[in-house]
Amino acid sequence: MLRAVLRSVFRDRHRFLLPAVAVLIGVACVSGSLLYTQSLARGAARLQHASRPDVSVEVRPDGSGTAEGAAAPDEALRHRLSALSGVTAARGTLRGRAFLVGRDGTLVGPPSAATGVNFVPRGHGRDPRYPMTRGRGPHGPGEVAVDRWSARRAGYRVGDRVRVVVAGEVRSARLTGTFTVYDPATAGGGTVLAFDEPTARALFAPAPGRYASVTLTAAPGTSASALAERVTRALPRGLEAVTRARLDAEAAEAPDRRKLGTLLLLFAGIALFVSAFLVSNTFTMLSTVRARELALLRAVGASRRRVLGTVLAEAAVVGAAAAVAGYALGVGVATLLADLFPAAAGPASTAPLDVLSPLPLLTALCVGVGFTAAAAYLPALRASAVAPVAALRTSVPDPAVSLRRRNRIGSAVTAAGALLLIAGQGELGALCVATSVLLAGLILLTPQAARAATRVLRAPARRLAGMSGTLALANVCRNPRRTAATAGALTVCLALVSAVTVGLSSLSATAGREAEAAMPTDLRITAVDFAEINARTAAKVARLPHVAAAGSVREVRLRLREGPDVWAAVVDPEAVGPGRLADFTVHTGDLADLPRGIAVTRDLAAEHGWRLGDRLTGRRLSDAGAPAGPALEREIVAVYDGPEALGPALLPESAVTGKGAPSGEVTSVLVRAEAGRTAAAKEEIRRALRNPALLVEDRGDAVRNAGQGFGALRSVLYAMLSVTAVVAALGVANTMSMAVFERTREIGLLRVVGLDRAGVRSLLRVESVVVSALGAGLGILAGVAAGVAAVAGQSGAVVSVPWMSLSALLVGAGVVGVLAALGPGTRAVAVPVTRAIAGEVG
Repeated sequence: MLRAVLRSVFRDRHRFLLPAVAVLIGVACVSGSLLYTQSLARGAARLQHASRPDVSVEVRPDGSGTAEGAAAPDEALRHRLSALSGVTAARGTLRGRAFLVGRDGTLVGPPSAATGVNFVPRGHGRDPRYPMTRGRGPHGPGEVAVDRWSARRAGYRVGDRVRVVVAGEVRSARLTGTFTVYDPATAGGGTVLAFDEPTARALFAPAPGRYASVTLTAAPGTSASALAERVTRALPRGLEAVTRARLDAEAAEAPDRRKLGTLLLLFAGIALFVSAFLVSNTFTMLSTVRARELALLRAVGASRRRVLGTVLAEAAVVGAAAAVAGYALGVGVATLLADLFPAAAGPASTAPLDVLSPLPLLTALCVGVGFTAAAAYLPALRASAVAPVAALRTSVPDPAVSLRRRNRIGSAVTAAGALLLIAGQGELGALCVATSVLLAGLILLTPQAARAATRVLRAPARRLAGMSGTLALANVCRNPRRTAATAGALTVCLALVSAVTVGLSSLSATAGREAEAAMPTDLRITAVDFAEINARTAAKVARLPHVAAAGSVREVRLRLREGPDVWAAVVDPEAVGPGRLADFTVHTGDLADLPRGIAVTRDLAAEHGWRLGDRLTGRRLSDAGAPAGPALEREIVAVYDGPEALGPALLPESAVTGKGAPSGEVTSVLVRAEAGRTAAAKEEIRRALRNPALLVEDRGDAVRNAGQGFGALRSVLYAMLSVTAVVAALGVANTMSMAVFERTREIGLLRVVGLDRAGVRSLLRVESVVVSALGAGLGILAGVAAGVAAVAGQSGAVVSVPWMSLSALLVGAGVVGVLAALGPGTRAVAVPVTRAIAGEVG
């Protein structure tokens, strides 16, 4: 049986080529994703170990404390731990955001990976974590050391004056040295800036006299686990001792890395799912071509089970070959992923690929063989049902099976999917299920849709392509199930692309509207991601020419004693006075009384039944949602309407004052320019601040920048979905190729009665385009419905359907149809007419 299977596969190798390529692509995506994520995990663990070579045990908060009472190791604890038996060194660790400014005035590296640390010299002034390659470590607030990769990128040398952005302001410092460091920041293309201990304590300490963590170095002969147990007994409540092995494991199992691996595998699974249409269609068409051969096997004694096993064995052989080649290609995919997301500087965050890793190898083999056999099961089952008497016929025509039952089921499933979309608005899991049901229903209805489309297109096709167009439309309806299987791959692919397109367009429109609503004044100053605004920025800006008013805005969340959480904007009361930052409509009360109370919008007051003079009692919440600061009791002194950025409540800065200064980060600085001097004021602010970590925007800038924020995400998603588009295109090309083999005699007869070579090519081209456009149209319909349902369920979201982009997708599907027909058309006209009439296929 095995020899017969191999002989059959080799004989029909040209027919199995495209399905094998589709499975190969899916296996390559799966194995490449697994290899890449494994490499990331090993690289992260190696990097974690190399970044702090002196760490045996780390003492850190265990996360059980509240925001204001969270435990943090201090200097006294560090001294006590250093005196423990088995400890050779105890080091306090400080870490925060610090940005290096290049010679061109821009930030060096991505803001998300800009790091500042404390330089802790031991003997001879050396720090084992940051060994100097040139110069020396920093001493005093006017000095800084930089990792050597960032210094080289920025063009700085030891002794140069450099600009750094830390604590929201720009500082000038002398570059005293460069060092080698293996750190997640440099692995992500970022920078590491080292400050002396007092400076780092002032900049990065979680609280005065506190450290982020304390790391201990074990003495020779002392294990990390034994030292951790000893240290745990000496720790106060709220702190924990973590061994080096656990730190490395946590780095390897970072949540973001798991999310990346899941995302890559998700798109690989989509590619495999789309490949299922191609594999199933191929074996269905092969069963039709080989119907007489299978009937002869039944006639000479082969059972249905034997025929079923033979076809599945063929599928397994094709899948195994595709799995081997796919795994080899998967190694290249993993390498490509590492090249697409490289470290811009410093050591790479990926370890060398382990190409013989058991998990990716076994997964590739199981996916290739199991998936192909599963996709071929239904065609194999139908092939085994061929009656032995069919061997006596000269040909085995396709049985004409009614579509009535399929259409009824398809209509019911489509209706159920539509209802689920409506019911599951805003719930991602429910929307995924609803979209799958809707797609299944549309695929079931594709034969009926094909008949309707051919009736509509019959007259245009006749005018544009003559008799070839008419014959092509007839061929589309000849085998409606095959048409549905071919178009199904494109339906799934275009549904995903359309849903992503609608979702990203809506996100962009929503972000633009929110950005415009957040601009109650002429100009707004915000920080880039992961940066902050210094508390003195507003006062500095207010003194500039052409600036009429400037004020800081902080956002706090209040948990009221009776009622829900309320967000409030913390402002300088003078900044919201008449004619200052923004225009307010005060319905009752007076904003001049804000220093002694709280102001709420009319909508918020109506929602909770509040009136002027009511007293609100509650607590401010931290970013983590824990109570922070003393209890607040404020009287409602005004009910107003105003811009969204200054609502739904206003608090004076004195309400959240901590140690003489308002607590909480400044989220923005709002600026009102003198009449007609907005552009001049914007340039003055930029020149005065000279801070590349701050954005100075007018309304047009804000809307434009908000819309551009999704460009990178759009590119990544489209790049991943393009794999499914390639597989779907292969499905159309495969169907047309198989159709040429099936209809060789028919094409020969058409040539005899006068259809020329160009007419044959035109026939196949029109058929391919119609099938592609049909699948694309149904997919776009489902994708738009899913995208709109996802966006409509989000509060405040703007639904935006980019019809031009969706039209381009439909045109692209037509181009796919034209390209898919090129090869089959060439082969069809290359067969001699005499052979074609004789029915010789091969």
